[in-house]
Amino acid sequence: MAGDSGLFIYGIVPSDVEPTSDAEGVGSPPGEVGVVRHGELAALVSEVGLEEPLGRPADLTAYERLLDGTAEVAPVLPVRFGTVVTGEDAVEDLLEAHHDLFTAALDEFEDRVQYTVHGRFGEQEFIGELLAGNGDAAALADQVRGRPEAESREQRIRLGEMISQAAELRREAENRAMIDAVDALVVADSARSPSHELDAVNVAFLVGADDEEEFVRAVEEFAEQRRDLIRMRLIGPLAPYDFVDPHRLVE
Repeated sequence: MAGDSGLFIYGIVPSDVEPTSDAEGVGSPPGEVGVVRHGELAALVSEVGLEEPLGRPADLTAYERLLDGTAEVAPVLPVRFGTVVTGEDAVEDLLEAHHDLFTAALDEFEDRVQYTVHGRFGEQEFIGELLAGNGDAAALADQVRGRPEAESREQRIRLGEMISQAAELRREAENRAMIDAVDALVVADSARSPSHELDAVNVAFLVGADDEEEFVRAVEEFAEQRRDLIRMRLIGPLAPYDFVDPHRLVE
């Protein structure tokens, strides 16, 4: 390895895992993905220039694609995106120092993957439902309708606050309902921070291989019951990002 390059670490896997021949890493051009092994553990890595800026959307996509593809065939512990070390010796030191922790975590994630359920309220549908059921909000909407923004600024702010508060309360209820709907089919769940003020559901689930099909059906049923109000997506299978603390893996 050249002195001006390092190893980007993607994740920790069992020692018998091999990257596919077409696996591509971060960087431009994409780095070739390899493994550094130590005992029962291995790290997925690729060489990068130490001066090369990382963090482009393509880099994050490459990082996630490699980890998600690996998670479909073997347990994997994602390492914090952007972790670069000086060489193979540093990777081996990491694996040796945390051998028991990593081994136990990989055992925990054997035959388990993450799915993320994300839903967003349709803006018109949500506001329409709010105005139909809240007289104060409806009155404010009447006051701003057809008036210049400058003249109705105070009312618009108050209405916006009411919409935001209503969305937050409904989001909490929908997240809880989503969790309850699949509780018997998942190993763990983790409510995620909203990515938009009209997010309706944003929850990650750790699902065992034997329950995946039934879990997907339960999510689809949940989404169908709310399709007039919420646009929902099921994302996965994924590496267990929300159930591994990536910072701890490189301390």
